[in-house]
Amino acid sequence: MENSSYYDAQNKITLSISQILDVNIRNIEEIFFEWGDIVKKKFLLKRKNGYVGIYIVYVDGLTDNEMIERTIIRPLLFEWKENTDENVFASIRDKQIETTDIDEEAEFDAVVLGILRGDGAIFVDGYDKVLLISSKNLPLRGISTPEKESGMKGGLDSFNESMRMGTALIRRRIRDPKLKAKQDYLGQRSRTDYALMYMEDLIYPSMLKEIESRLKNFEIDGIYDSNTLLQLLEDKWYSPFPQFQTTERPDKAASAILEGRIVMVVDNSPEVVILPATLNTFFQAADDYYNRFAVGTFARWIRYLCAYISILLPGLYIAITCFHQEVLPTKLLLAIMGARTNITFPIIIEVLVMEFLFELLREAGIRLPGKMGNTIGVVGGLIVGQAAVEASLVSTIVVIVVALTAISSFAIPNEEFVSTFRLLKFFLIFAGAIWGLYGIIMAVLVILIHLSDLTSLGIPYMMPAVSGSVNANQDQKDFFMRFPVFSMKKRPVFTKENNRKRFKQKII
Repeated sequence: MENSSYYDAQNKITLSISQILDVNIRNIEEIFFEWGDIVKKKFLLKRKNGYVGIYIVYVDGLTDNEMIERTIIRPLLFEWKENTDENVFASIRDKQIETTDIDEEAEFDAVVLGILRGDGAIFVDGYDKVLLISSKNLPLRGISTPEKESGMKGGLDSFNESMRMGTALIRRRIRDPKLKAKQDYLGQRSRTDYALMYMEDLIYPSMLKEIESRLKNFEIDGIYDSNTLLQLLEDKWYSPFPQFQTTERPDKAASAILEGRIVMVVDNSPEVVILPATLNTFFQAADDYYNRFAVGTFARWIRYLCAYISILLPGLYIAITCFHQEVLPTKLLLAIMGARTNITFPIIIEVLVMEFLFELLREAGIRLPGKMGNTIGVVGGLIVGQAAVEASLVSTIVVIVVALTAISSFAIPNEEFVSTFRLLKFFLIFAGAIWGLYGIIMAVLVILIHLSDLTSLGIPYMMPAVSGSVNANQDQKDFFMRFPVFSMKKRPVFTKENNRKRFKQKII
């Protein structure tokens, strides 16, 4: 049975690798006790003066079994031919094994971690070191098209759950030796791998140190997705606004790296984390930069307008119809009153009922499979809205307001940001129902004050709306308007100050 005394407070194995093979075999047997998917095999290699013991260990399902047999077992058993090298360990490493990705490990914990990652481990009798062979064959889905951030132009590939595939997709787009990838793991039990990718000459070293400090500032059993990690890294956990950005698009991640930002690729997560982030970055989509500047600018205006609609419209409707009817044209006011002739509920109850129904349909659509979920969202919204109107539970005007609010939220290209607007929408609904337009104004001021107080790794969250002059107003060229590519000659404020030039016109 597994002996818990083998582990320290950080769940690391404290055993040392012994020169006696049988001792190592016994320790492996105890650590992997009752593991039905562990493969362990001892071999004897013929030597001039006798035999030497070899012990191979790997996990079935995480390891390429055929590679193990082809590059390790077959060369050792059939090509040894009474090798006379005195250093058996070096001979196996340098001459016999037919693969290049080989590591030596002298710590038992590192060996076990390598086995759990899908590597094959080779113990050699008489040596207190172990050979780890990279033979991973992890169960993964293939590269698919982006689902949350789909667009008309740009690459059609997206990240999957493999950290190594994620780093490869980024390196495919940035072929520069200055692109670094610092790798480590998180979680005492899950030991989830992650990689920090950045351009060495563009980032602020203090920003990288701050991220590494935050990653070492906590201990947790397991990390299973990058979004869990975000909650541990944010400055202000109580803020409804996401302080870091996630994306499933490799081109977007590569673009962020070239802006001097840091991308964290987390194993088992189909999204990478972009640090730092500002309010403006959540409104940027990949299509903005692949379309002509006029089209990209217009699309961005639509997104900002939709953001205001999704958060303000229901609250404004309640505030105006309940407290400030005089601001409405007479015909519109009469139309609203006519639509509410047979409605028994107050306006606030109408709006809350419809908002609840739409949120319910949205959640149901997410949980149902693919096309069925889309069908439920559309058909369910039509049926429920029409039935509610015919039953005199809500007016047609309220259905239009709530539907327009829901549609506007879908125009925002970031899922985490959409969730924020869904929450704040109710905050403004109650403010408008209690204090009217004064409540709406006060609620907006509270939100703006909170946004002004937010930072992301020291960068003001409202950049470039505030402190735009820090970078000679260059960040304004990628804000409400997306200027032509040739006019955006400097990288944004995330980049190290002396290395911000990114475009130069050649004179022929």
